Amino acid sequence: MKKIACLFPGQGSQSVGMGKDLFDKNPVARQCFEEIDQIAGRSLSKLSFEGPEDELKRTVNTQPTILAVSLAAWKAYEAASGPKPQFLAGHSLGEFTALTAASALPLQACVRLVDKRAHLMEVCPAGAMSAVIGMSAETLEQCCRDAQAELADSVVIVANFNTREQLVISGSPEAVSLAGTKAKAAGAKVIQLPVGGAFHSPLMSSAAAEFAQELEKVSFAAAEIPVLQNYDALPATAASEIQAKLSKQMPSAVRWCKSIEKMLELGVDTFIEIGPGKALAGMVKKIERSAKVFNIYDQESLEKTLADLKETAAV
Repeated sequence: MKKIACLFPGQGSQSVGMGKDLFDKNPVARQCFEEIDQIAGRSLSKLSFEGPEDELKRTVNTQPTILAVSLAAWKAYEAASGPKPQFLAGHSLGEFTALTAASALPLQACVRLVDKRAHLMEVCPAGAMSAVIGMSAETLEQCCRDAQAELADSVVIVANFNTREQLVISGSPEAVSLAGTKAKAAGAKVIQLPVGGAFHSPLMSSAAAEFAQELEKVSFAAAEIPVLQNYDALPATAASEIQAKLSKQMPSAVRWCKSIEKMLELGVDTFIEIGPGKALAGMVKKIERSAKVFNIYDQESLEKTLADLKETAAV
């Protein structure tokens, strides 16, 4: 085992019941849930454990609940003497989890920022997003440019570079539809996503400006572990740099594939996804098949991951 990176998931990884096993079986995780509930002023843990699903799917609920589950799992990993990672990264919302795990963003500020972010994104201007599979980023970007050229005053960009051929476009509904049609004609698979906003596109600019004002109220610290931020897929530790890039995250693309490639380049060979779901681990394997991937989402997976890491380190 060379170097380890811990990854934190974003919106879309939620499911009713997430985190309940950790809450029931791990005192450190339970304490984390209780602290976050107190900061949030509502029971995010109850919403995570019991739903209902329709409420959990709402952006205003999805983002803070995923944050709570991911941080509880991280605290459990730390308390169990999990190997300290050399890098951290989070997908969109997950970047906030990563910054708190790195001690760059205090827990109280993180919970409040994510709550504000979720509210801003829930009420953002009407937009659309579609997943595009089986097409290079360069070809899809051309489809987006062509669609914008045909539709005056419209916006559509590649918003998520998840893997080399697993992408997401975001923007004006008509432009996203047209770019998707062009991508299909070129042989890609296009799946409309069940969202009402154009996340990670220029249509989020006004919300981002308001969010930047909230960020100004927060005292960031230097990261104890370098965090690769979505904005440029580069590791950052300086408080001022972290804050500046975080303020640009909402209207900018998520450069996840480049983040993973950068960590591989820096010697990472082991990736641990901490939080609900297994989406990020799957993306890592698509980017680099030889990478070792683990998931921590309940007590059993925590114990198994720790045992496997110990065995790997001994080889």
